[in-house]
Amino acid sequence: MVITYVIKNNLYVNLTNHCTNRCEFCVREPAARGSFVDLRLEREPTLEEIIAEVTSHNLNMFTEIVFCGLGEPTCRLYDMLSTCKVIRERSNTPIRVCTNGHASLIMKEDTAPAFRGLVDCISISLNAADPDTYDRLCHPKFGEDTFAGVLKFAREAAKYVPKVILTVVRGTLSDPDLERCAQIASGIGAGFAVRELGE
Repeated sequence: MVITYVIKNNLYVNLTNHCTNRCEFCVREPAARGSFVDLRLEREPTLEEIIAEVTSHNLNMFTEIVFCGLGEPTCRLYDMLSTCKVIRERSNTPIRVCTNGHASLIMKEDTAPAFRGLVDCISISLNAADPDTYDRLCHPKFGEDTFAGVLKFAREAAKYVPKVILTVVRGTLSDPDLERCAQIASGIGAGFAVRELGE
């Protein structure tokens, strides 16, 4: 069961199989999987197993510790934050969370304050410049209000987390839509990045 994996000099933490999107370009989808390593967990690991696996590494040797796996890490938000607390006790290595921005929709509460002091960077997959395109590309569990929820989470997160980045995937949007996404990020006060497909 792959709970942690290393790419370059980053330690990645794979918490869950669950996700609240079904993005057409995601490696979870068979048509997009290609040759990527399957990170599907045979079962959901316990918090104790996650912490034991993470702390089995020398956390100070990594450039970043990144919560990013096959599923959406904030589906296990409080287990993730508990793991962040343990990491903070042992290391000053920056912590990044790669998320679809659904945390507050999942938990049905404003979750952004919970990240304060634990997470250095949140990378949010914006993936679209408008609700209709988001719904078409991402097929979110929460329906047509999801896009607005992602933007609200991003605005709130920027109050508590030093660095917030909105991302899109190259090849899924037109150049004008990429520019609109960049403008959305700028309006929130967030960074903006274009990811390569499968990155």
